[in-house]
Amino acid sequence: MTTAPPSNAGRLPLWAAVGVAVVCGVLMATQSRINGELGHRLGDGFTAAAISFSIGLGIVALIVLAMPSARRGTSVALAEVRGRRLPAWMLFAGVGGAVFVLSQGLASAVVGVSLFTVAFIGGQTVSGLVVDRIGIGPGGRRYLTVRRVLGAAIALAVVAWSVSAHITPDIPLWMLVLPLIAGAAVAVQQAANGRVAGASGSAVTSTLFNFIAGALVLIVIALVHAALAGGFPAVYPTEWWLYLGAPLGVTFIFGLATAVRTTGVLLLGLCSVSGQLAGSIVIDVIAPGSGHSIDWTTPIAAALVVVAVLVVSLPSRGRV
Repeated sequence: MTTAPPSNAGRLPLWAAVGVAVVCGVLMATQSRINGELGHRLGDGFTAAAISFSIGLGIVALIVLAMPSARRGTSVALAEVRGRRLPAWMLFAGVGGAVFVLSQGLASAVVGVSLFTVAFIGGQTVSGLVVDRIGIGPGGRRYLTVRRVLGAAIALAVVAWSVSAHITPDIPLWMLVLPLIAGAAVAVQQAANGRVAGASGSAVTSTLFNFIAGALVLIVIALVHAALAGGFPAVYPTEWWLYLGAPLGVTFIFGLATAVRTTGVLLLGLCSVSGQLAGSIVIDVIAPGSGHSIDWTTPIAAALVVVAVLVVSLPSRGRV
């Protein structure tokens, strides 16, 4: 007679999952800077996003070929979809990542990494609340406890204050709306990734499906843009670091797909937000984009979001 594995089998401890999420946030901020710079150098954010995701797909494909567990996981995930135990749309969650990378290439270099990050946070926080309440993530439905709602409200207030302090006539409104949309899409992506990773038994498998869907979407968008704009860029930069966005994306997608099984979408989002804000501050200080400088409001915003993370992670009896 055999017994079923415990429900938390294969999951990280909470402290480890929180640490992974914070580090992934730092990597996301770094990727925003790199992809934004690549888009700026090319003068074409659409092509920059397609290049980044396509390189990432190649990296993940090689990893899957080298890992028997990942290959088995791919077959298991497809079987789960055929058996209607896993919604088919979750295999296409990489579209959310595509929106994020595209927004990096189009907006990050213009608005700066810090402002881009706080705009992204707004969409991610609200969407994380909704996703957890509906129960899309691997942890199922998570009630909106008083502390979780309070933590999200603090984060939203910080975002509103920080963005309003930085808006200028030089920044088009759509450049702030785009990362907001990307944040909402990424929250759904992270929840679906956790489900696919749990169903397949492999976070690498969920990462593969992410890059297949995202690369296809971005390649089509880049082709359409090139047809309308008269072609692709004629000259491509030779600096190797401008193409590191792809391996960074592989790393944080894998990490977030692993951590979300423990944290839930809202806590995952707020932890990664802390890393993003801290990383974006450091980046804007040591390697600012052209014409951008950091002011006193951003470090305060980062500290307040850390407070929001602590509030949302504390236990609470009340729920809605």
